[in-house]
Amino acid sequence: MESPSAAELFITAVPSPRAGAKGQATEVCTGIARVLEAQDAWVMQERVFASSNALELICAARSRTYAPRAGGVLPLRIETDATTAGEVGGIQIHALCKMPQPEELCLDEVPAGRIIRSKDCTFLTLSAITSPEAGACAAQAFRSFEKAETLLKKAGGDFRSVARTWWWLKDICAWYGEFNQARREFFTQRGLLGAKAGQQRMPASTGIGMRPLGGASCALDVVALVSPTARSRCFDGAGNQRSAYDYGSAFSRAAMARTPGGETVFVSGTAAINAQGETVHRGDAAAQIENTLGNVCAVLRDMQCQPEQVVQAIAYCKTPEVEQVWRAKQGKWAWPVITVLADVCRDELLFELEATALPGLCRPA
Repeated sequence: MESPSAAELFITAVPSPRAGAKGQATEVCTGIARVLEAQDAWVMQERVFASSNALELICAARSRTYAPRAGGVLPLRIETDATTAGEVGGIQIHALCKMPQPEELCLDEVPAGRIIRSKDCTFLTLSAITSPEAGACAAQAFRSFEKAETLLKKAGGDFRSVARTWWWLKDICAWYGEFNQARREFFTQRGLLGAKAGQQRMPASTGIGMRPLGGASCALDVVALVSPTARSRCFDGAGNQRSAYDYGSAFSRAAMARTPGGETVFVSGTAAINAQGETVHRGDAAAQIENTLGNVCAVLRDMQCQPEQVVQAIAYCKTPEVEQVWRAKQGKWAWPVITVLADVCRDELLFELEATALPGLCRPA
């Protein structure tokens, strides 16, 4: 996606199936390096999904290949169980071209975010914000919000500047209610949630059951725009689903933001939940996947997007059996997608899907 002043590059690197962990790690990192060098691009945000063994191999391969294009900010690293494709789930990168290398934002002298400034907007990302020192799971989440806020303030913004968050929650079903309580409390204190309808200003979000590397109970990623004129728009309800706030969660179904290269749509993590907030098709993976795809596509339509304008997606499958059902269906969508095993926020939910799309994208026929 390209504007007169910048271009954005969305990379989804998925290895050849069953190539062995070392071979998969080398393949994805070498491919990423080739693309970044060819486009003279700088990494803005980066996520790595792999088994604990493969994460070590990826870190080594990354240092040999594209690490100079990523600077000092480490990627979000998520430990996953092996899928039918192997130990490496994939690497997802958002990069910028036609611009200088991003500045780095530091938290306690450790690089934790990247920032690009232009005359129209300041665009920033935060990666893998964790707070294991806070103790209990919900306290870790609240403290991570505070750390992210500190970095946003360094850039002249606050949580009203945030378009999109991702929460990676270990053992999600054991404390998702406490997480939602902590999130609502933080948003209320910062004025993102009001007592009256229409006073909400909640970012789009994914909250998924996965293990951040390092043992923290949760990790937070953020995308934000700091500008009086370039704030993102958040849509509490969209497509087939009403606001998640109606049943206790505090996130918007989607956000639309004017990023450096153009307009970007972020579709939140979406599952087989109806307009009343109820899980549908319990025990039926195929039906839940179809329902979820329908819900995501309905949100895209509301955002004036077509399915073929999706540039990144992550599919979260509860079990290997659900993964097999998903892989049988995903071919017809031809999305750049990473498929991983993960717990969804309700025991009976078997599948979740998120997407990023570009309304102005025209794919070759």
